[in-house]
Amino acid sequence: MTELIKLKLQIAQGHYEEELKAVYLSKDEIIRQRERFKSLLNNFEELFGAAKAIELFSAPGRTEICGNHTDHNHGRVLAAAINLDAIAAAAKNNENICRVKSEGYSMDVVELDNLMVMPHEHHRSVALLRGVCAGFQSRGYKVGGFDATTASDVLSGSGLSSSAAFEVLLGTILNHLYNDGKVSAVEIAQIAQYAENEYFGKPCGLMDQTASSVGGFVAIDFKDSKAPVIEKVDFDFSACGHALCIVDTKGSHSGLTGEYAAVKEEMESVAAVFNENSLRSVPKEAFESKLAELRQSVGDRAVLRAFHFYSENERVLFASEALSKGDFECFKDFVIESGQSSYMYNQNVYLGKVPKSQPVSVALCLSEQLLKGKGAWRVHGGGFAGTIQAFVHLDLLQEYISRMDAVYGTDSCYVLSIRPAGGVKIL
Repeated sequence: MTELIKLKLQIAQGHYEEELKAVYLSKDEIIRQRERFKSLLNNFEELFGAAKAIELFSAPGRTEICGNHTDHNHGRVLAAAINLDAIAAAAKNNENICRVKSEGYSMDVVELDNLMVMPHEHHRSVALLRGVCAGFQSRGYKVGGFDATTASDVLSGSGLSSSAAFEVLLGTILNHLYNDGKVSAVEIAQIAQYAENEYFGKPCGLMDQTASSVGGFVAIDFKDSKAPVIEKVDFDFSACGHALCIVDTKGSHSGLTGEYAAVKEEMESVAAVFNENSLRSVPKEAFESKLAELRQSVGDRAVLRAFHFYSENERVLFASEALSKGDFECFKDFVIESGQSSYMYNQNVYLGKVPKSQPVSVALCLSEQLLKGKGAWRVHGGGFAGTIQAFVHLDLLQEYISRMDAVYGTDSCYVLSIRPAGGVKIL
């Protein structure tokens, strides 16, 4: 009996309960994951055969909790890993080639003797595979050929960072197959960001990859982006009596690249008045002392976005402290404040040039009506379209889901939980 067939039988027979519980927590979720891994192993056997020593891996999506549009100006963020993840079955090969077949996509193939950036691969998953391998190699870690099948239930386009989960998954595979698991979670996140920036062609920050790689609630200070200060925040979300909901408002992100870039650029335009590259390098007092001049030179919206940065950067500290003390009620107040600041000052909830289309605004309005005094709500991720985040008291959960689905369509409201584990080898 091959290792792969033996593993499939053991999973079907209920083995590895503790290993799965460490990642997936609940009995019902473990049952669902067993079926996912069995399907994944079937795909591996069909593509690569059964005569290989297989290992199983997982990397979660993430949600931004506080720190909206702060990381790109070297600010602080509070993020968390979620229970949706990308999973992989992987095995070494002796061909110096990496082959990754993701469910629903064509196979990505990278020959390890050529890890240069390939411009024609921009915005394709093969670029991420090549970039992660190159990132390991450039840091002096081992790389080697492997075959893998992957699957993901991280919702694409939801602001939950399906791309970061995939990148961290690849890094976790290389870490355990060839480096004895010695590469830190933070380094894997940095390598993943490098792959997305340099190979995939997307200038993302480091928040998404760090939250996925480290797991749980994570406070990150990007004052020095090359050496971010990362602190896990100890809080048992499963015991707080609330659900984490992400509502897809069905607004399109198409054509919004310029809007997202403008947030960063306008904050940086304020910093440039002080001969600095980011707002984090400009003391708030210095900023406030030049408000009249700044309004003339960079405009009112840039000034308001700078106000948002300063208050949001401090708010991350307060929200993290509230969680670490177990004060969830206080934490919710800071989540609401974060959302209000994004709405009024950062102005990334709707497009002023398209006033008739405000799906995120409507979702926030409905959430306030339903949850005021019992929950919290805010724009999620980049904003302008897409999703909102809500912490919903369990007594109100079904009513909240029904209300959101009635307005935005069936299954628009996703109920999530916070996952303690980051990128891991499961078996």
